Amino acid sequence: MSDTQTFLDTLKTRSAEYAGEPSWIAARRQAGAARFEAMGFPTRRDEEWKYTDVRGIAQGHFKLADDVDFSQAQAATLSLPVEAHRLSFVDGVFAPGLSDIDALPQGVQVMPLSKALAENHEAVGGPLGRLTGVDFSAFAALNTAFMEEGAVVRIAPNTVVEKPIVLQFLSREGEAVMCHPRILIEAGGRSEATVIEHYAGEENAANFTNVVAELMLDRGAILHHYKLQEAPVGDFHVASIHVEQSRDSVYTSYNLNLGGALARNDIIADLNGENAYTNLYGLFFGQGRQHVDNHTKVNHNAPLTFSNENYKGILGDRAHGVFNGRVFVKRDSQKIEGFQSNQNLLLSDRAQIDAKPELEIYADDVKCSHGTTTGQLDEDAVYALRTRGIDEATARGLLTLAFAGEVLEQVALDAIAERVELAVAGKLPERFNLAGLVEAAAALNE
Repeated sequence: MSDTQTFLDTLKTRSAEYAGEPSWIAARRQAGAARFEAMGFPTRRDEEWKYTDVRGIAQGHFKLADDVDFSQAQAATLSLPVEAHRLSFVDGVFAPGLSDIDALPQGVQVMPLSKALAENHEAVGGPLGRLTGVDFSAFAALNTAFMEEGAVVRIAPNTVVEKPIVLQFLSREGEAVMCHPRILIEAGGRSEATVIEHYAGEENAANFTNVVAELMLDRGAILHHYKLQEAPVGDFHVASIHVEQSRDSVYTSYNLNLGGALARNDIIADLNGENAYTNLYGLFFGQGRQHVDNHTKVNHNAPLTFSNENYKGILGDRAHGVFNGRVFVKRDSQKIEGFQSNQNLLLSDRAQIDAKPELEIYADDVKCSHGTTTGQLDEDAVYALRTRGIDEATARGLLTLAFAGEVLEQVALDAIAERVELAVAGKLPERFNLAGLVEAAAALNE
């Protein structure tokens, strides 16, 4: 049996539950399945997947979950401690008991995809799949074939959402399951909001999450988009995020990856109107045999558009990181600015990074730069700290957190910054606590 056939057989088993759905959904589901079967899972012979081996997913036997047997107490240990409008899913199944969307401000809709389709499927059908079609990748096609749940966020024009909107995806231990969430975010003109995608799970979970997110910003919209991926180290996580920006819009991405056996993120930003601005901040941390792959692409499709990208990787043990960042400037897209930086820190001699920054420019009045560096901790700096009475583990921790700080200082939500800082500090080869680092740093400044 082929790798794809296992997934197609699961889809066939599920098909009885799709009976009676609108014809356009059935057509897209069929198109997704057909495209997935034709493409097959990517291999390392495919340029876009040259450094990432997905056989662990392709050869896995993942079920589809049907229940949300997860208590408030269990969820509380994994959830971000932020006051927010919260939409929760357990192994891809909507969990109303773990959600809090009863007090949404006027002009804001946050609901599971299943409800949006049931209440007004025609309103969802137009934008859904417009940015990320079945041809984007085998995983996008697979997501479309299994498209049944996810999140829909709509923000009316001139609406400012004060509290963050959290889309929480939790993974359980036990039988290996898969989920294919679909996220649709529509930000009306001159609206502003913060949306947090949070992926976490029980320690021994070994599941597969395959998410597709489509984000559409109207003129002047501002969207702060956090993705905190701290899935269990046995989980597989594949995500496609496609952003469409109109004139004067500002999109800021904070892509923070800490967990998963394998994590792959594709982020595409289309700047389609003058004065559109994209910020892409990324931090990935790997240990053991974790594999983290980030592919980004910024398309300057209009003149007077601006992008700024800063990704940092920290890799220890035998972890493997991949960064491929591409800035594309369309013909006649004059007076654009595009900046890209990737820096990587290897904490062991066996850690590995494959980095490829790219610029593709078809206009002549532009300001663009890109670059990547990879290195290890400065032993002279470690020695200098130790001469001040700081032990080696703490000294290395201070320098590692200082390396990550350039990205973390952009994170405006303390709960997320603290979660990342504690994870990095706690996972370094020689263990230490963050409070001790703070005290040591203060002593250095005296």
